[in-house]
Amino acid sequence: MDQHSRHNEEPQDGQDQAVAPGGIVVGVDGSEHGQCALVWAAREAERRQLPLHIVTAYSVPIFAASGLDGGYATVDDSVIREGADAIVKQAMDKISGYAIDVDASVENGDAAGVLLDLSADAALLVFGSRGRGGFVGRLLGSVSSALPAHAKCPTVTVPLYCADRLGENTEDKHIKAEHAKAGPRAVENVVAVGVDGSEQARVAVLEAAEQAQRMGAKLRVICAVPQYSGSLAWVPAPLDRDALFADIRVQLDAGVAWLRSHFPQLPIETDLRDGSPVDVLVETSRSVELVVLGTRGRGGFAGMLLGSTSDGVLHHAKGPVLVVPDREDPRLADRHKFGPMLGAA
Repeated sequence: MDQHSRHNEEPQDGQDQAVAPGGIVVGVDGSEHGQCALVWAAREAERRQLPLHIVTAYSVPIFAASGLDGGYATVDDSVIREGADAIVKQAMDKISGYAIDVDASVENGDAAGVLLDLSADAALLVFGSRGRGGFVGRLLGSVSSALPAHAKCPTVTVPLYCADRLGENTEDKHIKAEHAKAGPRAVENVVAVGVDGSEQARVAVLEAAEQAQRMGAKLRVICAVPQYSGSLAWVPAPLDRDALFADIRVQLDAGVAWLRSHFPQLPIETDLRDGSPVDVLVETSRSVELVVLGTRGRGGFAGMLLGSTSDGVLHHAKGPVLVVPDREDPRLADRHKFGPMLGAA
């Protein structure tokens, strides 16, 4: 594939969309959020030595006509497509210096639907945490919420907050104010993964370990334990909580022993926290390279990694978040040999 090949012709009926199987797909829409996602995706494609496919999507709006001659009118498709083509060209030019194979396409359709289709053949799907309104994209609002939960491959959401660590600038007043309030903070070469004892979280841990190896980073396994609430509020907290934390530490240590059997050279540490999983992981995202979550998890003391926890992290994270879909992994079969399992009955 030529480094700057472009596949932006209108797809024919029954024709596969132009994406190399196993490559990285990034959604762009011309927004600052999309630019951050593009840079992160290009770096990751270079790190993994995989091809990068840039895609933007647009829909032609239909308006109800007013007056006696009721009917419908459509906007000129060519005008919208020219704008989409310009976004793709700008994206190709922006990453021309990376040593990767790149192609691009402009797709006619809903952005979320287009990217979900592409996720079936991709190794990774990358997008910004919000996007521009209008005809081209909506690459995010609804898109960033829909994709992590339904994509067939892992997804990475890149928030505009981390533009500076990607060498990008932003004119967003809210983010500038938040940066000024928070002050400078170094980003550790760490991949952090949230666990809650579910099988989905163990799949996420394996993906996080692989990613940490690619990045030459340390893996940090985080378990956050929220305070008792509701019917459990009467429990004698100090004694019971100390015992609970002691049990969890034993289980986390067993999990680390299992991980080291599969990743013997990887530096691994655990972080057991008292607090809301969302708050802990969002705060962690400020100062690590990547936060990793599973798409679903167990209810109870340590998580719901995803439902509310992953949703909350995705909407408030200050750094990239990788969400791993549920899947089978043969390495899960020997976890029980290394000791008690977090969350096991």
